[in-house]
Amino acid sequence: MPRNEPVNSAFFEELVRVLSALGDAETCRAFLLDLCTVQELSQLSQRLQVAKLLQAGETYDAIRGQLPVSSATITRVSTALYYGSGGYRAALAHLEPSTPGTE
Repeated sequence: MPRNEPVNSAFFEELVRVLSALGDAETCRAFLLDLCTVQELSQLSQRLQVAKLLQAGETYDAIRGQLPVSSATITRVSTALYYGSGGYRAALAHLEPSTPGTE
Protein backbone atom coordinates (compact mmCIF):
# COMPACT_ATOMS: atom_id res chain seq x y z
CA MET A 1 0.00 0.00 0.00
CA PRO A 2 1.48 3.39 -0.93
CA ARG A 3 2.22 5.59 2.05
CA ASN A 4 -0.37 8.20 1.09
CA GLU A 5 -3.16 5.63 0.70
CA PRO A 6 -5.52 5.75 3.67
CA VAL A 7 -5.85 2.72 5.92
CA ASN A 8 -8.99 0.74 5.21
CA SER A 9 -10.88 1.40 8.43
CA ALA A 10 -12.85 -1.86 8.36
CA PHE A 11 -9.67 -3.91 7.91
CA PHE A 12 -7.90 -1.91 10.60
CA GLU A 13 -10.78 -2.37 13.06
CA GLU A 14 -10.75 -6.10 12.41
CA LEU A 15 -6.99 -6.21 13.12
CA VAL A 16 -7.54 -4.27 16.35
CA ARG A 17 -10.28 -6.69 17.43
CA VAL A 18 -8.06 -9.69 16.71
CA LEU A 19 -5.08 -8.24 18.59
CA SER A 20 -7.18 -7.34 21.60
CA ALA A 21 -8.76 -10.81 21.70
CA LEU A 22 -5.59 -12.90 21.49
CA GLY A 23 -5.34 -13.05 25.25
CA ASP A 24 -1.81 -14.22 26.00
CA ALA A 25 1.74 -13.31 25.01
CA GLU A 26 2.52 -16.59 23.25
CA THR A 27 -0.51 -16.38 20.97
CA CYS A 28 0.17 -12.71 20.25
CA ARG A 29 3.84 -13.49 19.51
CA ALA A 30 2.85 -16.28 17.10
CA PHE A 31 0.37 -14.02 15.32
CA LEU A 32 2.85 -11.16 14.96
CA LEU A 33 5.54 -13.54 13.65
CA ASP A 34 3.09 -14.83 11.04
CA LEU A 35 1.70 -11.39 10.19
CA CYS A 36 4.85 -9.26 9.92
CA THR A 37 8.20 -9.51 8.21
CA VAL A 38 11.34 -9.50 10.34
CA GLN A 39 11.98 -5.91 9.20
CA GLU A 40 8.46 -4.80 10.18
CA LEU A 41 8.78 -6.42 13.61
CA SER A 42 12.16 -4.76 14.08
CA GLN A 43 10.77 -1.34 13.17
CA LEU A 44 7.73 -1.70 15.42
CA SER A 45 9.89 -2.91 18.31
CA GLN A 46 12.33 -0.04 17.82
CA ARG A 47 9.52 2.52 17.84
CA LEU A 48 8.30 1.20 21.18
CA GLN A 49 11.85 1.48 22.55
CA VAL A 50 12.09 5.05 21.21
CA ALA A 51 8.84 5.93 23.02
CA LYS A 52 10.16 4.33 26.21
CA LEU A 53 13.41 6.31 26.01
CA LEU A 54 11.60 9.57 25.21
CA GLN A 55 9.29 9.07 28.16
CA ALA A 56 12.38 8.49 30.33
CA GLY A 57 13.70 11.89 29.23
CA GLU A 58 16.42 10.76 26.82
CA THR A 59 17.56 13.18 24.11
CA TYR A 60 17.36 12.46 20.40
CA ASP A 61 21.16 12.12 20.27
CA ALA A 62 21.17 9.66 23.16
CA ILE A 63 18.43 7.60 21.50
CA ARG A 64 20.27 7.55 18.16
CA GLY A 65 23.34 6.37 20.07
CA GLN A 66 21.39 3.43 21.50
CA LEU A 67 19.16 2.46 18.59
CA PRO A 68 19.63 2.34 14.80
CA VAL A 69 16.83 4.83 14.10
CA SER A 70 16.68 8.11 12.22
CA SER A 71 15.85 11.50 13.68
CA ALA A 72 12.69 11.40 11.56
CA THR A 73 11.56 8.21 13.31
CA ILE A 74 12.29 9.71 16.72
CA THR A 75 10.34 12.85 15.77
CA ARG A 76 7.41 10.77 14.51
CA VAL A 77 7.32 8.74 17.73
CA SER A 78 7.73 11.87 19.87
CA THR A 79 4.84 13.59 18.11
CA ALA A 80 2.62 10.55 18.61
CA LEU A 81 3.74 10.13 22.22
CA TYR A 82 3.00 13.71 23.22
CA TYR A 83 0.23 14.75 20.80
CA GLY A 84 -1.23 11.50 19.52
CA SER A 85 -4.19 9.42 20.60
CA GLY A 86 -2.54 8.03 23.73
CA GLY A 87 -1.61 4.63 22.37
CA TYR A 88 2.08 4.83 23.24
CA ARG A 89 1.33 6.01 26.78
CA ALA A 90 -1.18 3.19 27.28
CA ALA A 91 1.29 0.63 25.92
CA LEU A 92 4.15 1.96 28.03
CA ALA A 93 1.97 1.73 31.14
CA HIS A 94 1.88 -2.04 30.58
CA LEU A 95 5.66 -2.39 30.63
CA GLU A 96 7.31 -3.42 33.86
CA PRO A 97 10.03 -1.10 35.11
CA SER A 98 13.40 -2.17 33.70
CA THR A 99 15.97 -3.71 35.95
CA PRO A 100 19.43 -2.25 35.28
CA GLY A 101 21.48 -4.57 33.08
CA THR A 102 18.51 -6.52 31.67
CA GLU A 103 17.80 -4.41 28.60
